[in-house]
Order: sequence, then C-alpha cells, then structure tokens
Amino acid sequence: MKPERQRQTTTPPEQGRPGVFNTDKDVTMSAAQEYTADGIQVLKGLEAVRKRPAMYIGDTGVRGLHHLVYEVVDNSIDEALAGFCKEIKVFIMAGDVIRVIDDGRGIPVDMHATEGKPALEVVMTSLHAGGKFDKDSYKVSGGLHGVGVSCVNALSVNLEAEVRRDGKLYIQKYVRGAPVTGVDQVGDSPDASTGTTITFEPDPEIFPERVYHFDTLKSRIRELAFLNKGLVISITDEREGKEREETFRYEGGIIEYVKWINENKTALCGDPVYFEGEKDGVQVEIALDYNDGYAENLFTFANNINTHEGGTHLSGFRAGLTRTINAYAQKENLFKKDMKGLSGDDVREGLTAVISVKIPEPQFEGQTKTKLGNTEVKGQVEQLVNAAFSEYLAENPSVGKKVVNKCIGAAHAREAARRARDLTRRKSALDSAALPGKLSDCASTNPAECEIYLVEGDSAGGSAKQGRDRQFQAILPLKGKILNVEKARLDKSLNNDEVRTVITALGAGVGAGIFDIEKLRYHRIIIMTDADVDGAHILTLVLTLFFRYFREVIEAGYVYVAQPPLYRVKKGSVEKYCYTDDQKDLLVEEMGNRGVYVQRYKGLGEMNPEQLWETTMDPERRTLLRVNIEDAAAADHTFTKLMGDEVEPRRRFIEENAEKVRYEDLDI
Repeated sequence: MKPERQRQTTTPPEQGRPGVFNTDKDVTMSAAQEYTADGIQVLKGLEAVRKRPAMYIGDTGVRGLHHLVYEVVDNSIDEALAGFCKEIKVFIMAGDVIRVIDDGRGIPVDMHATEGKPALEVVMTSLHAGGKFDKDSYKVSGGLHGVGVSCVNALSVNLEAEVRRDGKLYIQKYVRGAPVTGVDQVGDSPDASTGTTITFEPDPEIFPERVYHFDTLKSRIRELAFLNKGLVISITDEREGKEREETFRYEGGIIEYVKWINENKTALCGDPVYFEGEKDGVQVEIALDYNDGYAENLFTFANNINTHEGGTHLSGFRAGLTRTINAYAQKENLFKKDMKGLSGDDVREGLTAVISVKIPEPQFEGQTKTKLGNTEVKGQVEQLVNAAFSEYLAENPSVGKKVVNKCIGAAHAREAARRARDLTRRKSALDSAALPGKLSDCASTNPAECEIYLVEGDSAGGSAKQGRDRQFQAILPLKGKILNVEKARLDKSLNNDEVRTVITALGAGVGAGIFDIEKLRYHRIIIMTDADVDGAHILTLVLTLFFRYFREVIEAGYVYVAQPPLYRVKKGSVEKYCYTDDQKDLLVEEMGNRGVYVQRYKGLGEMNPEQLWETTMDPERRTLLRVNIEDAAAADHTFTKLMGDEVEPRRRFIEENAEKVRYEDLDI
C-alpha cells in the first residue's frame, strides 16, 4: 500500500463545495460545432493510441507509466511460457529510460507476406498484430488483445528494437511510433545468442511525470517470477544515487509464493498444499495454506495476468473448497450436534491461496483484463480442488482437524460479529440518531461532495470542527490508539468503541455480504494525525483497519492522508508554512536568518482553527496523499510483519531500517 501525493489546487465540480457552479458557459451550438462529415476523423496506425492513451494503458499518470514496462516484459514472459526464454533482465537507465532483454527466439524480421514490410515493423507499429493470435506460435499468452508493445512504441519519444536471431543482429529505431530506420542487420549475434532487447523512453508529451519507482516494478517482477517456476528475472536501477539490483528465481513457483505471503504468520499445514491438473488444454495450479490470522488472502491469475476481480477460476476454487471441507468434517464427525455446516466465509478465514490457470483462449471481461470469464474453467478448478484436497485431508488427519477446528471457530465468531455488527448499522440515511455522538457531520448528503476527517484527539478535533466548511466537511475525533485489527477477529474489533465509531460513521457496513460501497457516506476519507511517533502509529493502525475491512474503499481512491505543516516561519508581517525541513531551511535563508521566528508544530492541537483550515483543510491550498494498493500481496506481507503477532520479523525490519530514520524532537 503506497501513498500518492496530490496537490489540490482545484476541485472537480462534482466533488467541490456545494452551491458553487460554473455559469459562464454558453450552451448554444455554434456553426463550428455542427456535426457533419467533415467532423469525422480517421486515425491511422498508432494515432489512436497517442490521441487517447488512457484507453489502452489505463491512464497517463504513474500507473500508466509503469504499465509500459509491464507490456514489454509480458512479451518476454510469453516466450517463457512457450518454453523458449530462461532469463529476463529489466534496467532503469539514466533519464528513466527502460531496457528489457530476454533470451527468447527473437521477434521475426523477415518480410510479412501481406503487409509488405518486415514482421518486426508490423509488430511494433500495428495494433492487433502479433504471434499471440496463432496457436502454433503461442499456445498460451496473456497479450491476446495484441496492442502491447505497439502501444509502448506509440507512447515513447524514442524506441529501439534489437533482435538476435539466426546468428544475426538486427536493429530498428522509432520516434513516437514511426520507424526512422529500416530493419538493419548490424552484425552477427554475440555467441549466436537469440532474443529481443527493447529500449524505450516515455514521451514527455504524454506523461507529465516520467520517474520510475524501483519498488513498484520490483513487485510485478517478483510476482512473475513466482508464477513462472525456474524463470530468472532481474531488475537493475542504474540511475545515479539510486543504484540497486535484485534477481528473482523460484524453483517452487507458487508454493514459494504462499510461503512468502505467510512468512510472518504461523502456518497450519506446515508446507503449503499444492496440486495441479490439466484438461482440454487448460492448466490449473493451486497452492494453499492456513495460518493463525483472520484475513483471507486469495490471489488469482490467468496466463500470468493478475485477475484482481476474480472470475470463474476463483468461483470454482471457492465452491470446491467449501464442499470439500464440509464433506470431510461430516465424514470425520467433527461438527457438534447443533451445527449443520460451514459457510464459504468460515472456510476461508486465515486462508492464503494462489490460483493460477493457463488457458489457450482466455476470455477477459473488459480491456483491463481483471476478471476471467471462461465458463468451462469453473468446473475444472472445482473438480481439481474436490479430488486433490480431499485426498490431502484424508492423508493428513491431524492437519485436517486443525483446519476444520479453525473454520468452526470462524463460524462462532461470525455469529458473534453479526450481533455486534447490528450495533453499527444506520437505520436510515436521514436518521442522525444512528450516527456516533462525537461525529460533527456535514450538511450535504451527496457522498461525492462529502469528506470526513478522522482526527487524532479531541483538541485537534475541536480546532478542525471550528475551522471546517460545515457544508461538505465532517469531523470525527479519535480518542487514543484504536485497536490493532491485525490481531483480532471481526467480532472483537466490533466491540472496540473507536473501531465501531468509524464503521458507523462511514455507513457502509462491514464484513462479507454486508459491506456495500454504494452506501458509503463520504468519498474522501482523510486521516489527520500529528507529525510525531504517536501520530504515525495511529495512522498505521487506521490504515490497517481500512486495509483489512475496507480494502474496496482504498481501491476506489477514497482514502487520503492529510499533510499538516511542520513549521510556521514568520518575519515581521510575513508568515509562511513549511512542510519539510528543506523548505524551512531554504525559507529561513531567503528571509535573511536574523529576526526570523520558527515554530515547530508538535501536534495539530497547537494550530488554531484558522491556521488548520488554511494549511490542511482548504481544498484549494491543502496537500493530500492518496492511499493506493499497487500490490496486495506485498501490502499484506508488510502489514503482517509490522502489525502481527510475530515479534522477530518486526525486530529484523527495525534493525534493517534503523539507519534510515531521522530522530527529531525526541528526548533520547
């Protein structure tokens, strides 16, 4: 989970202050706006990609920038799936230029029969062109939309394709998607090696921010290494001052993936349970293990694509798991007399599983490929789970009993949580009596306009209440440190006053089958804590609450972290605020040092309402960090390490990162 910095200087009309409307627009259609044949544009080649890049890569921000790398790497992965690539190397070079090298077969360079130009140029300049549509070239591929590397070419100011094939070395160069050279043979391939090297520089006309984040790329590369057992994938950062290198290779594949996710937890099965099968060309791999935690972690992939929204392979796994555990418990007489069976939620508490399917012709729902739609896959996965997991439980009765007992405990806790959850439900969106007493709500009832500040302490909460805009800003003070939900089941969490207060204020419910994001009362949830150690701890506890119980809210982009200033710098009648030490030092130097008064804010309560408004709450002047989840598995791994029961992983983390910490205003 990673915060994304945003400077809010303007607010979209649908999210701005209610009552403020733009009235200076002339809605009368002029002659120039008439819809005629002259207004029909035909975009040729890669023009459509440059005209509407977000349609092809999601957006032109940080996520889209990194997506370019994924598209090129995925081409190399397809060579690995076909059995022709053993190693992939990714480099972040000076100027944030990317280079991807593989040892696959190399893109063909001979003339294309119908296009009249080299196949390499066809692949690099034509949408829906590539070997992925030919079952003989690629039996399994993720890039079936066929727009990957050509989109990267279109959105790069410079791109160079180097092909090592048939003992020869070929190079072709492009500028903004257009070839500027032919496919030139420049010599022999070193050591008669084969493969493709793509070097590209994202176009500054398309991407306003062109800075690659090593950790973001590393997460995807590590994931691909887990999914492709034995494949070596490395990433090297060559930028000055940022030099790093990591190499990933997992002979155990997704078995090691499950181990890594559960690294900081106590596993029930010892080693992860693994089974695989193939039917009608569909390959299924599943690795799973239970742990002593309470969170469900299911990660699904189709042809190496992370299907965040699940799909038929996930449905088949869930159905098979529930049926198998219930059948085993009934057979072994592990249920009490008054218990009829376990629900799907019960059997997935504390479960970590990775489901990976390889399909010749995958059907994804939408261009983003986040949900698998192949209907035949559900039955195949369900049958595999029924057969293989039943056999495992029968051969490992001690583990089977542990798993069933954990599931039964989850069922009892679910019933207790249901009773506690009833206390948090709002009777009606208009029933203010159902809201927590210390919540100062806003006047608007339109969630798109409303925001809520979760504020540390009553003192800061009081200032925030006085300084806010009551029309669209709500304030909820939090007393002390809320419960660490990483160490508690939902029923215990719902008995915590502060947790229950937050859940009630949000109004969307909590828990499987209950939570409904459509009922969320605020589309900006802003966590505002002091800039000290305690404030950081409270922030972490609140983020843990959202990650475990309200992940959809984070994924929707509704969770933010406020950025109050650290310093107030004043000289004479001039008063300014600084958010970092560097800003403060530079401002003091500009003011001439002498006669400059510097106030270090140790807490939000030290600011009066006017100061809090103008620095931290005014949408036109404040800075917010939007919280997002780039890699759910890595986020879970980190949360468990820092907030879980195991002390040793946390100790190691502190020891390894202690030198990076700067101590300020601490009496040590």
